[in-house]
Amino acid sequence: MAASAKSFLADAGYGEQELDANSALMELDKGLRSGKLGEQCEAVVRFPRLFQKYPFPILINSAFLKLADVFRVGNNFLRLCVLKVTQQSEKHLEKILNVDEFVKRVFSVIHSNDPVARAITLRMLGSMASIIPERKNAHHSIRQSLDSHDNVEVEAAIFAAANFSAQSKDFAAGICNKISEMIQGLATPVDLKLKLIPILQHMHHDASLASSSRQLLQQLVTSYPSTKMVIVTLHTFTLLAASSLVDIPKQIQLLLQYLKNDPRKAVKRLAIQDLRLLANKTPHTWSRENIQALCESALHTPYDSLKLGMLSVLSTLSGTIAIKQYFSSAPGTAATTARSLDLVKLAQECCYHNNRGIAAHGVRIMTNISASCQEKDLLPLEQDAVFGIEALLVLCSQDDSPVAQATLKITLTCMVKLVKSRPHLSQSVVESLLTQLHSAQDAARILMCHCLAAIAMQLPVLADGMLGDLMDLYKLIGRSTTDKKQELLVSLATVIFVSSQKALSSEIKTVIKQQLENASNGWTAYRIARQASRMGNHDMARELYQSLLTEVASEHFYFWLNSLKEFSHAEQCLTGLQEDNYSSALSCIAEALKSYHKGIASLTAASTPLNPLSFQCGFVKLRIDLLQAFSQLICTCNSLKTSPPPAIATTIAMTSGNDLQRCGRISNQACMKHSMEEFRNLATRYGDLYQSSFDADSATLRNVELQQQSCLLISHAIEALILDPESASFQEYGSSGTAHVESEYERRMMSVFSHVLEEVESLNRKYAPVSYLATCLCDAVIALLKVPLSFQRYFFQKLQSTSIKLALSPSPRNPAEPIAVQNNQQLALKVEGVVQHGSKPGLFRKIQSVCLNVSSVLQSKSGQDYKIPIDNMTNEMEQRVEPHNDYFSTQFLLNFVILGTHNITVESSVIDSNGIVWKTGPKTTIFVKSLEDPYSQQVRLQQQQGQPPSQQQQQRTAYSRF
Repeated sequence: MAASAKSFLADAGYGEQELDANSALMELDKGLRSGKLGEQCEAVVRFPRLFQKYPFPILINSAFLKLADVFRVGNNFLRLCVLKVTQQSEKHLEKILNVDEFVKRVFSVIHSNDPVARAITLRMLGSMASIIPERKNAHHSIRQSLDSHDNVEVEAAIFAAANFSAQSKDFAAGICNKISEMIQGLATPVDLKLKLIPILQHMHHDASLASSSRQLLQQLVTSYPSTKMVIVTLHTFTLLAASSLVDIPKQIQLLLQYLKNDPRKAVKRLAIQDLRLLANKTPHTWSRENIQALCESALHTPYDSLKLGMLSVLSTLSGTIAIKQYFSSAPGTAATTARSLDLVKLAQECCYHNNRGIAAHGVRIMTNISASCQEKDLLPLEQDAVFGIEALLVLCSQDDSPVAQATLKITLTCMVKLVKSRPHLSQSVVESLLTQLHSAQDAARILMCHCLAAIAMQLPVLADGMLGDLMDLYKLIGRSTTDKKQELLVSLATVIFVSSQKALSSEIKTVIKQQLENASNGWTAYRIARQASRMGNHDMARELYQSLLTEVASEHFYFWLNSLKEFSHAEQCLTGLQEDNYSSALSCIAEALKSYHKGIASLTAASTPLNPLSFQCGFVKLRIDLLQAFSQLICTCNSLKTSPPPAIATTIAMTSGNDLQRCGRISNQACMKHSMEEFRNLATRYGDLYQSSFDADSATLRNVELQQQSCLLISHAIEALILDPESASFQEYGSSGTAHVESEYERRMMSVFSHVLEEVESLNRKYAPVSYLATCLCDAVIALLKVPLSFQRYFFQKLQSTSIKLALSPSPRNPAEPIAVQNNQQLALKVEGVVQHGSKPGLFRKIQSVCLNVSSVLQSKSGQDYKIPIDNMTNEMEQRVEPHNDYFSTQFLLNFVILGTHNITVESSVIDSNGIVWKTGPKTTIFVKSLEDPYSQQVRLQQQQGQPPSQQQQQRTAYSRF
């Protein structure tokens, strides 16, 4: 709690006055110039916060130059503070513009007579290696300091050498022999050798350097068999192989050899740790022989701690392609059978081991084998995996210790994975979970509820008969007084909502509300209401939001809850829709729209500048427009039925070649065409909302995608049935993606989609009357609206936060003031940007590159019209830049030949690691005033006065320089 409060205060800048960048820097500069050491130190350590708040080069450059001055003239303690600031702000170093000046001020201390000052300087240079990798004077100083007689200086030189070796190929090649001599030299103490050896992990810049380093490490492993030397050398060996890639198979064999033959437990533990690293990094390089050797070692070791380590490596490999390679040798050979049996035998042995960690890894291996290898001879493993999971479930659910809970998490994850790959096992697994839920500890119950919800979201396995047990348990928890009670109420309510997504009975609602009134706080009730909204139980959600309205202290929270209540009420209105009763459908939609309009007004009032609720407003506005479009379509279809086209309408349409004639009256034709265009427009807007939601979770994005598909479906149905039945194609609208359904909402929507498509396709072939076609359209609309809308996580909660901050130069002092540019010159517009993250960067997707689009529009023209080439009239440019340490920079050259004021717009969008473009913004605008250059102005004035220009002037024109 204290830590979270501390981070909150740090984020909010508590106790600090809000200053602009220059004022903040001047404030810190005042502290640096103070005569008191304490104030100077305080000013130095506040710099990282300044960099975080204003992460642009112009400020960072000035700040680092000031810090370099402090480093040059201050004492060793101040230098140490500057060093720590530099190391903390490593990602901002590349924004230093005057690198030479910065290095010069720092480097001057290397000539000090004080070895501690020299050591701090070496560490400072090492920390700056990313921006000065090829500075020869720094290389020379590090080389010299390695021969120093002062231990502090030598250790600092080793630190700097390691950092420069990682960055500079030349330095690595030059220092390799020196390091080799020092390591092999008899005069070098052993503890120093242990510090020198890790430098060799960076000798991977070319094959020959990596090869010579491997040879040296091989000699060291055999020459120095002491435990510490072997551990350090083997680990360096592994890191070098992982970076150079070519020697990984050899390294795996070497580590397995040490694991099998070396009697020392410390060496075996190191070998296991490095094998796990290689299993995570390059599982495809593991051969069957490697996995077999590891299985044999695990079977024969008497130590549980080593067996646990080996099984963790095998469980990592079992979830990758390595397990398929292991089972994919030619069938029927004796060797294959033995290999297969060894891994399976090990997993079966370990599933019931008295050490929970070993049992968990055994279960994970069995689950991964069952999930990834679908061959018939491995089918009996399913039952083994289920029995192992159930045994661990019984064991861990009775214990609330952290170790037991961690094991239970692994077990339940395996359960979800097994059920997903083998759906026929789901019923027995769920029954065992429900049985165990009654006798489990509260901490275990929460995890088991999450598992039940995850399984039930994928497969409808929770039958109505199970609801009685869940409700009894809910009442029991409501009466308990444990500290996990609130969390458990939420988890169990979620399972109940998932298991009864069609509709909650009044009895269930009464029980839930009763327990909430007796036992919960407002936050628990809100979380349960939020889950009800996600699962489509809007009636329950509305009642809970209503009860919470008077429980909040802020008006923003009041408006937020009020908007949620109205949205839930609107969706509840739509549950009363009935097929074939279109007039009641129109009144239901009208009632829903009324509540939605009230809700959007509350939602707008709930937004703040820091939390504008842009996704929520966009989603709700689209829902309102979609309901209005549905209402309009039903009205148009009713009009078609009450005023059907004449019997010869089809003949007239064929004769005239205008398919719209099939609709009869002109008004009907226009309305149908308008409806189709409206639905296509809505689909485009849903696509834009999808593209702007970079931080949304996959379930929310899938929800938006389903709304978009429903719009496309209706527009396609209108076209295929009424407007253009001849050219309608059904291939592209096939039911794709049904195999990867993630929720009950998606399952029901996909079912409606496929049903509507089948109906439309069959009617399209029959040439049915237009009134019958209109009935089909209305049924499609009602079928879509009867599926309760799911408000997904991103509507309530933002787990990932990513934003881009742009800075343009040149920029005017006053935003409304234009920048003056002569029309015969080009403007070099520099665009810099910083990517800012929340507490969980890259949780759902990461930024691969940033796309910058610059365009200019002429706002007002001044002066005479000239015949200007069309290319010079507009600027439309696009560049892609990859951020480095969350910073990017690029330049654009813009022409402003036409005199007047131009509006320049710079818009950024991001491209993720899958190559998908997301329109995240922001959009920045500046004004440029294009002025006539003095020479052209002089020539024009002379021409107006009737003076012919001189011969020299005739040879020059305004555009000659281009």
